[in-house]
Amino acid sequence: MELIRNLSIYAIPAIFFVILSLGLYKDVKIYEVFVEGAKEGITTVVRIIPSLVGLLVAIGIFRASGALDLLVYAAAPVASLAGIPPEVLPLAFMKPISGSASLALLSDIMKANGPDSFVGRVAATMTGSTETIFYTIAVYFGAVGVKNVRHTLIAALIADLVSVIVSVAICSLVF
Repeated sequence: MELIRNLSIYAIPAIFFVILSLGLYKDVKIYEVFVEGAKEGITTVVRIIPSLVGLLVAIGIFRASGALDLLVYAAAPVASLAGIPPEVLPLAFMKPISGSASLALLSDIMKANGPDSFVGRVAATMTGSTETIFYTIAVYFGAVGVKNVRHTLIAALIADLVSVIVSVAICSLVF
């Protein structure tokens, strides 16, 4: 354990030193390359800001309009047939859209039900098993300029649904 702790302390400085050493060895103008990379990073941020702003506005509208509550109410009967606790449905619907909103929902679920309850364990497993699909698509596809995300979105939503169902199944078997 001591070895792992020491490795983790020195890993980043060692990587930094190796990169600088290789750059000096290969006669790379390190500062100029760094500045050029920083410029590209800023350009990327400027390119993805509209996608992120649109996503944040959509999340705000989705939650404030009551659409999330309506969606949970409509899905509760079907979810109960699959054994999905109704308390985790808001999390299941929000996680693909927003990581921070889903963490707030997870916190509320833990406060209301406790982390050792079945609902708390399902919520925790679901949070770790699903992805913030729309955020990821907005950032990464926006960074490289991909406009057609149809197949990616469908595959990611199917994977997310499977993760929700498997989270409940695994927690039912283990707990």
